[in-house]
Amino acid sequence: MAGSFLRCSPMSRRIKFGVFAFLLSAVLVTCGVMIGRELLSRQKEKEDFEQLAKLVTVKKPSTSPAPSAYLPASTPPGNSEISEEIPAEDEPVLARDLSELFTMNEDFVGWLCIPETDINYPVMHTPDDPEKYLRRNFQGEYSESGVPFLDSRCALDSGNLIIYGHNMMNGTMFAALQGYVQEDFCKAHPIVEFQTADGCAEYRVFAVAWVKSNDDWYKAVDLSSAEDFNSAVDKVMSKALFTINSAPEYGVQILTLSTCYDSAHNGRLLVLAAKL
Repeated sequence: MAGSFLRCSPMSRRIKFGVFAFLLSAVLVTCGVMIGRELLSRQKEKEDFEQLAKLVTVKKPSTSPAPSAYLPASTPPGNSEISEEIPAEDEPVLARDLSELFTMNEDFVGWLCIPETDINYPVMHTPDDPEKYLRRNFQGEYSESGVPFLDSRCALDSGNLIIYGHNMMNGTMFAALQGYVQEDFCKAHPIVEFQTADGCAEYRVFAVAWVKSNDDWYKAVDLSSAEDFNSAVDKVMSKALFTINSAPEYGVQILTLSTCYDSAHNGRLLVLAAKL
């Protein structure tokens, strides 16, 4: 008698299987919708940054240069043939035009770029709200990617400019900094550009370090004395994965790019560069 209660009829098994299949389908559809929304959100964030980059990019001159852009080649005496025209040397690269972004958002302080990488972003600064752009886009709306931002304790003339950015799984924001754990990548991308209202400055990478999020380097902002500068630099250099160039001397401004790295252990990756 008891055994008959334990056995399921074919109809009962079909019902259970149908319920299970329905629930599984519902879970899969829900997950698919969530993943789709996430991908669309990331794509929109990427496109928004691309639009900002277009706003600051200075258009190159026409590909049909004026005659004055050419230099005549020398012609032997008595030769009546028209001299061959040789293009003059390339014009220097023009700085970006940041004026529109300064108008759009008063929190915007500059543009960060590492040539030939995906790092090409605006930089924000909000001393009274240190992590305002941790999860907000340039327009102030919620964004998982946020916007790179300057440490709230920094001023643009501080001895150490610390800029934070997320290490996004889709390769955006500061994800490209992971390449700097390879010495060859570091040598291939030694220059970091940071342009502010005062102009575009170049910084040369001199070391890459892995630290904890509470490392003393994050307190080294002013570096106003030679003693403070040398002590802080020596300490962070001792944690460097490797060094590319010699450490800067006191008086040279340092640019620090910081992103999550081995976040399970509260790790951070630092790319340290000295102003040229």
